[in-house]
Amino acid sequence: MGNLYLIRHGQASFGADDYDVLSPVGIRQSQALGEHLAQLGLRLDRCVAGNLRRQQDTARLALETLKGNGHAVPAIETDPAFNEFDADGVIRALLPGLMADEPNAGHILRNGVQNRSEFQRLFALMVQRWHAGEHEGDGLETWQAFTARVNAGLQRVLDTAGSGDNIAVFTSGGTIAALLHLVSGITPSQAFALNWQIINTSLSQLKFRGRDVALASFNSQAHVQLLKVPELITYR
Repeated sequence: MGNLYLIRHGQASFGADDYDVLSPVGIRQSQALGEHLAQLGLRLDRCVAGNLRRQQDTARLALETLKGNGHAVPAIETDPAFNEFDADGVIRALLPGLMADEPNAGHILRNGVQNRSEFQRLFALMVQRWHAGEHEGDGLETWQAFTARVNAGLQRVLDTAGSGDNIAVFTSGGTIAALLHLVSGITPSQAFALNWQIINTSLSQLKFRGRDVALASFNSQAHVQLLKVPELITYR
């Protein structure tokens, strides 16, 4: 059987002008992941990443560290099917309908760094309404379209994989949630309940034989837990 290692990107720059940039913590997380893969002696046959900067940079830093520890590394293949859903688009589309019940939502979402727990509560509520289809058809990628995109990327990887390949997929939390939904059959609500627990640079493992895929492990954090540096365990 082959293995797909689903890796969430390192911490991005939440609250900055450009979210899609790894923070200093995100850089260290990515390097710690590479060191951990080297210690495991894991042979990677392929590496696939979405085309978002935070996904590409996490892959690059992890593989550079793995290579620096004497391991051969594959080139990074890019497939935008593994990009995150449009979180900003979800907020823009769902916020107006939320204001009647949450009159302070606009202020909270504009100042998320200062209101992290409330930001997460409101964002989770909007995501729930998004995957339930409770929004206008305003050009926003639907949950159904998102999962179809992610599934197409998964099938491309499987169709070109060797039977015993170890393949790293550098992606995002929402994409991993969609894959959990597709592979295990859990509901979107259950998938996103798990999504909120996925830490930056964690590993989730899928086993595959042909197009048959099964979940083997979820949200492994050993590479940062062993360092005993609590600030490296982040969720956004």
